Amino acid sequence: MTMMTIRGEPFHVRIDGEAGAPALLLSNSLGTNLSMWDPQVAEWARHFRIVRYDSRGHGRSAAPDTPYSIAMLADDALAILDALGIEKAHWCGLSKGGMVGQWLATHHGGRFDRVVLANTGAYMGPPESWEARIRNVRENGMAVMVQPTLERWFSPAFRERATETIAKVSEMLATTPPLGYANCCAAIRDMDQRGTIQAIRNPILVVIGKVDPATPPEAGHFIADAVPGAQRVELDAAHLSNLEQPAAFTKAVLDFLKS
Repeated sequence: MTMMTIRGEPFHVRIDGEAGAPALLLSNSLGTNLSMWDPQVAEWARHFRIVRYDSRGHGRSAAPDTPYSIAMLADDALAILDALGIEKAHWCGLSKGGMVGQWLATHHGGRFDRVVLANTGAYMGPPESWEARIRNVRENGMAVMVQPTLERWFSPAFRERATETIAKVSEMLATTPPLGYANCCAAIRDMDQRGTIQAIRNPILVVIGKVDPATPPEAGHFIADAVPGAQRVELDAAHLSNLEQPAAFTKAVLDFLKS
């Protein structure tokens, strides 16, 4: 694990795989950190140079109490690639990471090859729901978010049987910097990429959770319909589909990236 200075701020970055392999940049969801990708890394690192990082406001990376935007989060990703001397990479982002991926593919498509947008949306209204969440976290911290978030992120059956995974995600949520989380919520609140993603020309895979209440299937289908030539795959999972269906997620993404 490595701490890097990116545009004057600390970012937690981890690299797995051979240095000469094609790069694959992974971007975590709201309320998690780079360890959310642990089930995928061993297999993907056989084919790619995996670069994952705690996004701004999360994990061990910078979490200043300043306004964030999806564009700012995208610039962080580009700056990490620049710092590592990577001219072009594949992208895989889930939820917030998928929102950042949409921005990158729209505005900086030349820096990326294939792009995976998992359990995500182009617009996440209404703003009032995000305002309420921001106030709650700023006043009460992250503890109030853990249980309701777990209920949105995983199906009831998975929560019952996968106690180790649930405990790990609970810890990620509880230790996310509250101000970083709140400012990322504001970035999502202010996002609307429904019109702009039609300009994407990268090969796109949209991963959809069939029982995802956080970014419902129709949100994923909207993206796949809006982006010319986009592929889609539906998994029997709720929001964190890479954790609820790790084998199916790992294979679907790998098949797409290597096609």
